[in-house]
Amino acid sequence: MRQLEFFFDYASPWSYMAFTRIQALAADTAAQLAWRPLNMALLFAKANPGVAAMRATPVPAKVTHYYKDMKDWAKRLGIVIGRPPVYGGASKQLDSRLALRGALLALDRDLLPAYSLALYRAYWHDLRDLADPAALQELAVKAGLAHAAVAAALADPELDRRIAATVDDLVARGGFGVPTFFVNRQDMYFGNDRLDFVREALLAEPPGRPSGGVGAPSAAIATSPAMPRS
Repeated sequence: MRQLEFFFDYASPWSYMAFTRIQALAADTAAQLAWRPLNMALLFAKANPGVAAMRATPVPAKVTHYYKDMKDWAKRLGIVIGRPPVYGGASKQLDSRLALRGALLALDRDLLPAYSLALYRAYWHDLRDLADPAALQELAVKAGLAHAAVAAALADPELDRRIAATVDDLVARGGFGVPTFFVNRQDMYFGNDRLDFVREALLAEPPGRPSGGVGAPSAAIATSPAMPRS
């Protein structure tokens, strides 16, 4: 079975762009898609500390092109990428810990795509603060999650351990940023603009016999126990 892992964070506009195409890519290539939400700030601290220095002393021409590139990609994909008040650069970095706790709940309830779409649109289109528990509660419930389960997940710091384990897994395998993709756990690709290469790599692999529905990580990929479904 072809396997595709998608490492992402809601704080990353490039992850949002990749998110809009990753499910169709998995379906088109008969690949089993494993969602791997992680904390980008923690990843940078462990594997790419130069990002902080770059943001502290930005190169104006590079920043200008960065936002132009972002705008061009958003137009191509038919989405809106705004400038959230809480987003990197000289502003306060988004703390996505609560959003990621909700993501683990959504993943365990098979609602990760709906939850992620709601959060990406809320943050990048509506410019809402995803560190606000009330906003997350509202978005998660609209995505189909139970109110009580969401409240419990957002208040559970133990879920941060699962996110940290995902970060450690990616770092151990050579990752340094998001979005990152792995084909069959070994072949790594970084960046929204590498999805064509991901497609080619998947199609180069024999499809094999299906071992589960697209969207559910295999036992070989899963790194932490699922939350109880009570």
